[in-house]
Amino acid sequence: MATVTLKGNEIHTLGNLPANGSKAPNFTLTKNDLSLASLSDYSGKRVVLNIFPSVDTGTCAQSVRQFNQEAAEIENTVVLCVSKDLPFAQARFCGAEGINNVEMLSDFRDGSFGKDYAVTFTDGPLASLLSRSVVVLNETGNVIYSEQVTETVDEPNYKAALEALANA
Repeated sequence: MATVTLKGNEIHTLGNLPANGSKAPNFTLTKNDLSLASLSDYSGKRVVLNIFPSVDTGTCAQSVRQFNQEAAEIENTVVLCVSKDLPFAQARFCGAEGINNVEMLSDFRDGSFGKDYAVTFTDGPLASLLSRSVVVLNETGNVIYSEQVTETVDEPNYKAALEALANA
């Protein structure tokens, strides 16, 4: 179990993010058109997993905007924004914001992504949502960077994630 905070109050997740150098767990998530996407669909590409509680919060929305602007310009890289928001809400947000360089994926069906990546909150007001985290994978699906943001209302370290990509 990992401990993070929400406005200074301790909350917990199922565990720790996959370790650097480990093979990332496969997943099946729902796209905005309700089709399914798996990690294997991105084989041969570098992947940034931008994981967050809900796109309807300011910090989560900013992380999508920031990665849409920065990481999406890096060659052979895809940014996957993962939350438990319904695909309809994700699509509405992207349409309203002009977001088109990242893919929004939802873990709303069975929560298996949150379990496999150990980012599901187990208690507190965000229980069952996903903890703000970034996991960067190389072309072979190995973890080269991970960060679980210690204070949920804070943004992730974009610079460190992007440097991991540049050094991959």
